[in-house]
Amino acid sequence: MAGMEVDDGPTKVGGKRGFSRSGITGRGWVGQQVCRYWQEGRCIRGEDCQWVHPDGAGPTGRPHASNGLANKRPSNVIDNRVDNRLDNRGGFSDGASGGFSSGSGARRNPPSAKWGRPHSKNNRAGGRTAPDVGRRPRDKVCSFWLKGNCQRGDECNYLHAHTANSDINLIKQLDGHGKTVRAIELPHGSSHLYSGGLDQTLRVWDCNTGECTNVVPMGGDVGALLSAATWLFVGLPNEVKIWDMQTQAQQSLSGPQGMVHSLAVSADMLFAGIQDGSVLAWKFSTITNAFEPAASLLGHNGAVITLMIHGSQLFSGSIDKSIKVWDLGTGQCVQTLQGHTHVVMRLLVWDKFLLSCSLDGTVRVWGPNSEGFFESRYTHPEDNDVEVNPRSVELAGALTMCGTMDSSGKPVLICSYNDNTVHFYDLPTFSERGTIQTRDEVRAMQVGPGGLVFSGEGSGGVKVWRFADAATS
Repeated sequence: MAGMEVDDGPTKVGGKRGFSRSGITGRGWVGQQVCRYWQEGRCIRGEDCQWVHPDGAGPTGRPHASNGLANKRPSNVIDNRVDNRLDNRGGFSDGASGGFSSGSGARRNPPSAKWGRPHSKNNRAGGRTAPDVGRRPRDKVCSFWLKGNCQRGDECNYLHAHTANSDINLIKQLDGHGKTVRAIELPHGSSHLYSGGLDQTLRVWDCNTGECTNVVPMGGDVGALLSAATWLFVGLPNEVKIWDMQTQAQQSLSGPQGMVHSLAVSADMLFAGIQDGSVLAWKFSTITNAFEPAASLLGHNGAVITLMIHGSQLFSGSIDKSIKVWDLGTGQCVQTLQGHTHVVMRLLVWDKFLLSCSLDGTVRVWGPNSEGFFESRYTHPEDNDVEVNPRSVELAGALTMCGTMDSSGKPVLICSYNDNTVHFYDLPTFSERGTIQTRDEVRAMQVGPGGLVFSGEGSGGVKVWRFADAATS
């Protein structure tokens, strides 16, 4: 019975006669009994609750009675203003920000990293899997609203916005792809954004207007995008296409067996992670003005999903759950990192640390030891981050991640999960800065200037967000 107010007089509730908190019910006197849901931090009734709240606390949890009374809507309704302008502040970056690296090395040395938050029995897994004790419904996104079919409107107890964090705002949605967006790329200094997906097209977006200026049929699903100099590299089934963004000239590199899932560039070398478990390399020839086959790096037992170049090393993550470290000078595998229990989905470098996310739900931090070999430094969430629960806790799988810097110069990791959430974490503590709830999985992400974050979803949409606390330079 939406909108019903509770007063001090009798009213019919669910066919039974009941009274307010100052009276009696058929169960006897309750006015002096402390509300057990308030004690657990879960009562949302506030002053309307018929049991006692000793400190007069307001709503703190979810409904706990089935008497048909509707909960009053909290007054602090979040105003979800959407700015339909796509701001281009001096051109997009190459996707790396501050101390994060896309393969060209770190630009800033962070302070000595002490990974993880101080341990306590109340620490939880970044708010992703622990019970929502103490959370008000208005802090949770309405799943029906996300699907576009919530019938309650202003009477809904849940949030009609993608996030409760006022520092993270949706400013534009780019519609056009018919299927999952798998890759997003922002060439350095360019006024165009590129996206590709399982609808077998490459779309070009004007960064000033947000309009799609070109749709290029690729002849196959787009698995990866990467830009370097004037080139845009496109990973496809059984080939890599190279598009010169200035001259519009194209080149096709054959050799891959299966989908090209990942790409990386170092100097005049192009690397591709392939479905068959190999990493193929091509070298640019100034004589032929084209990329020519150079090497095939073998060692993985499953598809190579992600690549990352840092300094003189190439890192590759695979469906075989491992990360391999390759010497770019010799082409030899110098180390295999084990620890993930599911597919390694994305690699990222922050200063001297390698970060990896996996479908096992964790983000692992690897750092070099005194001999130069990488070893595990931290795993988020740690086992003791999850509150002891009689039910087993299953972590949502991590899909992809990127990094930016906040206005004070602190690094922020942005990671998407297959429970349709995107989380913002401070590094190195992994304290949560905010969460975005989306309708579909976010399979691709990229950062831009002025706190812009681009996300590609399973529905084919590309959303443009702004992290207001990010550095603007």
